[in-house]
Amino acid sequence: MKVLVIGDNAVAKDISFFLQLRWQNAIVISVAEGSRGIELVEAEVPDLVMADFCLPDMNGLDLVAKVREFSDVSLVILVEQEIGMDRCRALEAGADDCITKPFSPVDVMAKVNALLRRAYAVGFHRDHLPLVSGDLTISLSTHEMFLSGKPVKLTPHEYDMLLQLVRNEGKVLTHGTLLEKVWGTEYADDSGILKKCIYRLRQKLSDDANYPCMILTERGIGYKFAGRT
Repeated sequence: MKVLVIGDNAVAKDISFFLQLRWQNAIVISVAEGSRGIELVEAEVPDLVMADFCLPDMNGLDLVAKVREFSDVSLVILVEQEIGMDRCRALEAGADDCITKPFSPVDVMAKVNALLRRAYAVGFHRDHLPLVSGDLTISLSTHEMFLSGKPVKLTPHEYDMLLQLVRNEGKVLTHGTLLEKVWGTEYADDSGILKKCIYRLRQKLSDDANYPCMILTERGIGYKFAGRT
């Protein structure tokens, strides 16, 4: 997960530390000026932007407005506790959420995790936004999977299969649906390749093939992803 922090160095250090407590693979880029931050949103394509409301060259409202002209990146604004109107105005301008300063690790991790989950729960499809389930992270921008921050190598079909399952967490996907989505309509009846792919995925997720708790089999129907804690 790549995070861009727009604010002073102390804020960037705190956020970097907090995020890496939860997402060990998180990459944090920081910049002090809003104008430079806007350039980096376009150049770096971060998964998340966290910006201070008060910046040396502009305020948070202007930054949100300019970013929203070209990007739907998840955007969190850091606001002062005593200025409640800043929170309201930031959300109205297009920010996804706000965090009140001073903030704690719990505040940051809870807000970020909720934001990542909410983006998919309401049907948004941001191509750069990672999917997160417990300590499992799927990067849609790099086609990588991470477990507890460590990369796990997947074949293209394994990645596509896991993506379908995680995006539909808790929902049973039929054999035919998975085969068509991952291999194409010409493989809609080839259950053998599907079983082999599921077996390899379970191995890579450390999900016991005999007693799986993440990728569950619905006998005669298909599979579902039960989540990872």
